[in-house]
Amino acid sequence: MAVLDDPFHDREVGERRPRATRDTTRIDDTRIDAVRPLITPALLLEKLPVSEATLALVEHSRLQIARVLSGQDHRLLVVVGPCSIHHHEDALAYAARLREAAAPLGDALLVVMRTYFEKPRTTVGWKGYINDPRLDGSFAINEGLERARRLLLQIVDSGLPVGTEFLDLLSPQYISDLVAWGAIGARTTESQSHRQLASGLSCPVGFKNGTDGSVKVAVDAIVAAAAPHAFMGMTKMGQAAIFETRGNADCHVILRGGQRPNHDAESVAAACQVLQRAGLREQLMIDVSHANSEKQFRKQIEICEGIAARIAAGDRRISGVMIESHLHEGRQDLQPGQPLREGVSITDACIGWEDTEQVLQRLAQAVRAGRV
Repeated sequence: MAVLDDPFHDREVGERRPRATRDTTRIDDTRIDAVRPLITPALLLEKLPVSEATLALVEHSRLQIARVLSGQDHRLLVVVGPCSIHHHEDALAYAARLREAAAPLGDALLVVMRTYFEKPRTTVGWKGYINDPRLDGSFAINEGLERARRLLLQIVDSGLPVGTEFLDLLSPQYISDLVAWGAIGARTTESQSHRQLASGLSCPVGFKNGTDGSVKVAVDAIVAAAAPHAFMGMTKMGQAAIFETRGNADCHVILRGGQRPNHDAESVAAACQVLQRAGLREQLMIDVSHANSEKQFRKQIEICEGIAARIAAGDRRISGVMIESHLHEGRQDLQPGQPLREGVSITDACIGWEDTEQVLQRLAQAVRAGRV
């Protein structure tokens, strides 16, 4: 009796004759364990549509941020929030506090909530709310995309603009219409694909310096993102397509430290020289966490105080600050079967809300003293 099929390799893709479709399963997808369907962006946007009020807020926030980056608006852009989103209600509670705190500071600060859903890992670990929303390794990505979009809608509907890091090249199609400001991380700033993505994004984008501290990598990324590009991607209907971009003129550098911190005045001056040589505006954002805080989260407060003093003295080269902050300070480990503490980060350690509120007030005072 003839064997109908090889249990290890599919032989049904074509007949064994010249010009027939060949079986390539011996060499193709040999390390793929499973393939699951992915919801199309169009279906998710239809399920969770943007309201006219939200559309107007996103549009207005992007224009305001662009004006800050171009020097037309004297305010300081402050991107502040959890290192990563991992709990819906915690994020909403934080957003409510931030919105209330930001309102009386609006003359000096343009506050954007940090809502990061994707986490780049040095080796392995939890990859973020979109990739693993249940925090259990189930990788319910369709659920994660829906949860992320629903959360952004709720925050923006409440009147608070949001910012996020774009790590995956497809995820922007699901959420970017709600994002006022985007970031490209230190590990991906040098990636041509992410520079091309930034060139087509509708929001202002910050490029972090390289993990080694190289500012030129970020400056090169700004130049590249400002240019038109053509690249392959996925439409909102889920169709593979070629995208042709016009370029994004609203990009800037984020200093996040490297082999040593680079938040000090000398480092800012050196970074501005690199920008000047590239023919770019001498202005940047400082991330007071990551390598700048040397992984000591409370150093963020001290760094912000130093930045505030320089702004109060008239330094206009610092157009933005990024702060990792949550309801409660510190961090906690994600352990199977162990309940998580409310409002505490499961990735990088954050400063708590009380310190955050004081930092925002201090930065606002500095802007009023040095820029009004």
